[in-house]
Amino acid sequence: MNRIIKFVILDILKNKVVVVYTFILAALSWSVFALEDNSTKGLLTLLNVVLLIVPLVSVIFSTIYLYNSSEFIELLLSQPVKRSKIWFSLFIGLSLSLLFAFFVGAGIPILIYAPPDVSLMMLVMGIIISTVFVSIAFLGSVFTRDKAKGIGIAILLWLFFALLFDGLLLFLLFQFSDYPIEKVVVFISACNPIDLARIMILLHLDVSAMMGYTGAVFKDYFGSRSGSVVVLLILTVWVFLPYAISLSKFKKKDL
Repeated sequence: MNRIIKFVILDILKNKVVVVYTFILAALSWSVFALEDNSTKGLLTLLNVVLLIVPLVSVIFSTIYLYNSSEFIELLLSQPVKRSKIWFSLFIGLSLSLLFAFFVGAGIPILIYAPPDVSLMMLVMGIIISTVFVSIAFLGSVFTRDKAKGIGIAILLWLFFALLFDGLLLFLLFQFSDYPIEKVVVFISACNPIDLARIMILLHLDVSAMMGYTGAVFKDYFGSRSGSVVVLLILTVWVFLPYAISLSKFKKKDL
């Protein structure tokens, strides 16, 4: 299993897409902090990069890599290796490679310019979001053999979580603004890993007042240490649940 993980990591790190992705993250991160005299403003600008570009690249690249590695996977399946070990090795290899690219590109400037507690939270959220969307890519790719359809599913899932979900949540808030739906909004937000990551980073930046009424609500629920632990547990579920479903499907799949 370790050999498979090592092979996948080395193969991905030599990929031009990952190299370009790392350089783009680095260029954006260093330039943002260089142009802003206030680290908080730089982090707010970089927040959109972490919550939009990172999950997009993670889900699309992972999906394409899995489809392009179909022959390699079939070769591994012909060996006396369990399917669960193969799938887990691919997941770990992809996750570690993309996390390394994220750390080198965005993590280093964040650690240098941002306060320790904020930089740590930004890094943790970026790492978790990357892994969540790698897991979602595994789930999407295992349900169809059509590469174009699989990539389409990946893009639609990213589009839903990154853009459409917030629109639906705002529509709900406007439609039921006369009712006490704070707990419902908090529960719905937990259904979107990107929203949870955004809330946690904004709360640690101490700009929750900029979020208005909803910011006060989220601060009540997630601002404490126990609230942060709950959010991390929910995001951990987001990492393992799609992967577990994809593994169950992969074990039964006729290749």
